[in-house]
Amino acid sequence: MGGVSGLIYSTLPIVVFVPANMIFNLTGAIIAALACAMVIFVIRLVRREQLSPAISGLFGVAICAYIAHRTGSAKGYFLFGIWVTLVYAGIFVLSILVRWPLVGVAWNAINGNGHSWRKHRPTLVAYDIATALWALVFGARYLVQSSLYDSSHTGWLAVARIGMGWPLTAAAVLGTVLLVRRAERDERELVDVESNSESEPNAESGPDVKAGP
Repeated sequence: MGGVSGLIYSTLPIVVFVPANMIFNLTGAIIAALACAMVIFVIRLVRREQLSPAISGLFGVAICAYIAHRTGSAKGYFLFGIWVTLVYAGIFVLSILVRWPLVGVAWNAINGNGHSWRKHRPTLVAYDIATALWALVFGARYLVQSSLYDSSHTGWLAVARIGMGWPLTAAAVLGTVLLVRRAERDERELVDVESNSESEPNAESGPDVKAGP
């Protein structure tokens, strides 16, 4: 939800962490990542951006740094993000199975449209597809990054984290916007058809004719 700036901010601690680990050591890399996250936090406060992304970003980096410290391995920095992607993928899939696709819920909640969209099957299917698209993105991230984690390719983990972040997110956003616009257009058309059918007089009954005296 942080937009383009959120994507950049979430990437910078990773960009700092990997080379710092190569130049110094794990402790130095952890300090560098935390310092970078703190600077980003201050910048967001100064720019008066939304407070929740700033706090969650700093908190996320702190968790990753803590796991890396506890495991004693640089690749541990990526472990939290790997499991988060799996959880996200599961949530998106579950929302489709229970017939409350998460993209539809989020989009209509933000725009205050209520739950009428669930009554139109084409609209519901469009939101299902958009939600499945995000589930696929998170699932792909988990599979690739967990494989790199198991093989201890820390450098490639950073590349995968960044490479599967911006491009896949941009593709998913584009697909979501196209599907949502189509869903809204189909829903409006269905509502118009239903309204017209209710307002049109019954052609078979013909006009009312008063009987003569």
